[in-house]
Amino acid sequence: MSKLRVVHYINQFYGGVGGEEKADYRPELRPGKHGPGMALSQQFGDEAEIVATVVCGDGYFNENVDEALAAILKMVEEYKPHVFVAGPAFNAGRYGMACGAVCKAVSEKFDIPAVTAMYGENPGVDSFRSAVYILETGDSAAAMRKAAPALAGFALKLAKGEEVGMPCCEGYFTRGIRKNVFVEERGSKRAVSMLLKKLKGEEFETEYPMPVFDNVEPNPAVADMSKATVALVTSGGIVPKTNPDRIESSSASKFGKYDIEKEARFTIHNSETAHGGYDPVYANNDANRVLPLDVMRDLEKEGIIGKLYRYYYTTVGNGTSVANARAFAADIGAQLKNDGVQAVILTST
Repeated sequence: MSKLRVVHYINQFYGGVGGEEKADYRPELRPGKHGPGMALSQQFGDEAEIVATVVCGDGYFNENVDEALAAILKMVEEYKPHVFVAGPAFNAGRYGMACGAVCKAVSEKFDIPAVTAMYGENPGVDSFRSAVYILETGDSAAAMRKAAPALAGFALKLAKGEEVGMPCCEGYFTRGIRKNVFVEERGSKRAVSMLLKKLKGEEFETEYPMPVFDNVEPNPAVADMSKATVALVTSGGIVPKTNPDRIESSSASKFGKYDIEKEARFTIHNSETAHGGYDPVYANNDANRVLPLDVMRDLEKEGIIGKLYRYYYTTVGNGTSVANARAFAADIGAQLKNDGVQAVILTST
């Protein structure tokens, strides 16, 4: 019996091309298995084989989605796989976004099953969980030993057309799909049982988990803005011309801090946006539309605020993981507090 055919997608790092300096690597088709495909292949055994591997730079994909997908789909079509596998991406945001997008496109174009795997805070999860199967992994490649068997096993199940069980049993993220099932106890009895456990402080598992949102208590109002130092912070990607720190256009791994003490406003000569996901023309023509340096200078001159903090902080919110965003906020907040800033103007896109 012939083996099931698998096409695998990986980024430039796992393809052995290079790190961030090679993130602009264009899609490349390689016969056989490469990178983490070696571990997947061991798990497939005699049942399936990786017939081809697609390698693409995270930066190139996320900045040229349509072109990248068109090229990748042609590559996949050539091998006519029974199942398509991407990743695992762990907590690499741009990699996760690419894995999700490629799986979705392949599944829709060729009507074949596709699966990827990543960490829960990877932005690819929320962006594509409703469209493709995404298995849950640890946050780094250190979890590859557990991720590879799970990903290979699930891919085999999909390729064979076997029934896929519930997310809690199979290890994939919920997809927002609800099915009617028969159980021994009726709903009212199960609800009362859960309530009693809750009242006793015992553990129980709800049948309808609700989303959890952070609640942030607002700080007290600034008593006298005319004496306050105010800072500018943005997730809109406004950076000095040429983006000197190479802040990514999607799934940012860093933020920048830049001196504006001698600047009256942002201009086309001293600034631009690094942000992907929205039309940059208006921001590049006048970055004050995203980060109002010009207006803040007016307020400073009029004495409405005490002074504008000499630095501004910037990053890109597009696809950036919650974990990274929290880390940026903690670092920026600590610096501002240490420098005596009393208020912050925080803008997005």
